Amino acid sequence: MTSNPLTVLLAAPRGFCAGVERAVDIVELALRAYGPPVYVRHQIVHNAHVVAALEAKGAVFVEDAAEVPSDGLLVFSAHGVSPQVKREAAEHGLRTIDATCPLVTKVHFEALDYAAKGLSIVLIGHAGHQEVIGTMGHAPESITLVETAEDVEALDLPDPDRVAYISQTTLSVDETNIVIAALRRKYPNARGPRGDDICYATQNRQDATKVLAARADVVLVVGSPNSSNSNRMVEVALEHGAPAAYLVDGPADLRDDWFEDVAVVGLTSGASAPEVLVDQVLEALAARPGGATVERLDVIDEQMHFALPAELRRLPIAH
Repeated sequence: MTSNPLTVLLAAPRGFCAGVERAVDIVELALRAYGPPVYVRHQIVHNAHVVAALEAKGAVFVEDAAEVPSDGLLVFSAHGVSPQVKREAAEHGLRTIDATCPLVTKVHFEALDYAAKGLSIVLIGHAGHQEVIGTMGHAPESITLVETAEDVEALDLPDPDRVAYISQTTLSVDETNIVIAALRRKYPNARGPRGDDICYATQNRQDATKVLAARADVVLVVGSPNSSNSNRMVEVALEHGAPAAYLVDGPADLRDDWFEDVAVVGLTSGASAPEVLVDQVLEALAARPGGATVERLDVIDEQMHFALPAELRRLPIAH
């Protein structure tokens, strides 16, 4: 093992976004107010550590409302669900709390609005992702999913002048812009959302990652393998000049060979990764022969907060 001292550039912003913080708070408040078990449809956010911590407090994660007892309380995850999922929960007589990120809800409203106007909707996103599944469920007859500019070229929509597009909130900003450009070339009259669908936190973390990529020999992104925004951050680091970039779920994923002849490590985390995991990675880097010094790299001052659902705001424990 080499003993070269490391300089760790710790990026800000990083970690929990307002939507993730709100979703986790919703589950914890529900557990305190109503007692366990509180059922959660799908992982509340895509992070193994967060899910395990909530399970230890009494949260039970399910993939179908039919798995919940008829008197149970079901929380919908931050990724959002389709209207059909909500109907199924109602048919089972379940109490529900919606922890969908408000920025995802914004995309749902866009889809409903475009569909009501009779437009063909192109959704830019990753097939199989929970957010995409939920969004498509809001206007299944109107939405076509694309992932790349090549997918756009293969489109054959009924009326080229009546096209709109929306996107998954956790994509790579740069790659999404490439797909949007291809859409506008093929469908010059395509309508887009008034504001960017890529969430502020995704964009801010990618912008900070680009700065890390220019200054670090290796970039580490703390996040779980199923976290879309964390995976995109690794891709962004590599695309913007980082010699190497890795996704780590925690300190156990670190490998000695990553740090051979490395002087500067860039460290950041995805929007669903808790700060405790960043701290653990820092401790592991500091424990290496030669140690590590930490320098903060403040790229964007992020100030955002989302209100809790009304039924939880009214609880005394929410204040």
